[in-house]
Amino acid sequence: MTVELSAPAHDAPELSVAPEPETWAAVCAVEEILPERGVAALLGDIQVAIFRTHDGVLFATTNRDPYSGAMVMSRGIVGTRGAAPTVASPMHKQVFDLRDGRCLDAMGQAAVGLMTYAVAECGGVVHVGLPGRNPGS
Repeated sequence: MTVELSAPAHDAPELSVAPEPETWAAVCAVEEILPERGVAALLGDIQVAIFRTHDGVLFATTNRDPYSGAMVMSRGIVGTRGAAPTVASPMHKQVFDLRDGRCLDAMGQAAVGLMTYAVAECGGVVHVGLPGRNPGS
């Protein structure tokens, strides 16, 4: 899925996570993301994975698995570790905290985290915030 990027953050929907993005991209209708599943989106030249937990909370990370390099995180296994919402890599099952991208279980390898992005729902549409640069420019 390729999307057009929206106006600067002063017109952005309310954030559900930090940091303050410079660009927001409307990705899809929230009902298109099933609970406990992820979807991938191409925002300019950045592939993101957007997840919806069982309680409807949205999270966005890079779609790139930091261990294999494959663009597969949107196909990961969504779950929890204690109170932490998580996604496990579909490749080698490393587990990441969806709130901050921290690796919780590196499966015996050095811990490497996932890049995370701000995400918000506005009018039933999921928006991803991209800080620092305009993808595709």
